[in-house]
Amino acid sequence: MVNQYEVFASDSSGTPGDLVAFAQQKRMALKEQVTLYTDSTKSQVVAGFKARQVIDLGATYDVTDSSGSAIGTFRKDFAKSLIQSTWHLEQPSVGAITGKERSLAVALLRRFALSFLPYHFDFVRNGAVAFSVNKKFSLRDRYVITINDPELDRRLVIAMAVALDALQAR
Repeated sequence: MVNQYEVFASDSSGTPGDLVAFAQQKRMALKEQVTLYTDSTKSQVVAGFKARQVIDLGATYDVTDSSGSAIGTFRKDFAKSLIQSTWHLEQPSVGAITGKERSLAVALLRRFALSFLPYHFDFVRNGAVAFSVNKKFSLRDRYVITINDPELDRRLVIAMAVALDALQAR
């Protein structure tokens, strides 16, 4: 069994445009690794992420480009995530960015009663939202990613968005 991800560019109205990344995640892998491709043929790599450790609640994930060069890292803050999921993302040229669920109330409801509720993450850099990931209600999982900080590597943001879905329940 695998999770499959398709990432589309969109215009300002949110209408899906061109496919920019495709990925499949194997479930029950001992060491989490996801490769993002340009399309479902999986012939050209865009980026990927891989855990440094074998199944670890606070594992650090390295994000690399198609040649294997480092783009950045991310990790879940396990202690803070017990109440409100919190992630730390780093891009060498930009520095640290912290992302957490936008609403504490929704975070608590998702944990203790209504796990089907969609989540919304804001990743903040220097007091401003650098990017956000919003899960939408639909038959298939659907997310809208908004990148506000032009210095961010789009591949790193896409990897983080896929990781939120793939790793959030761990």
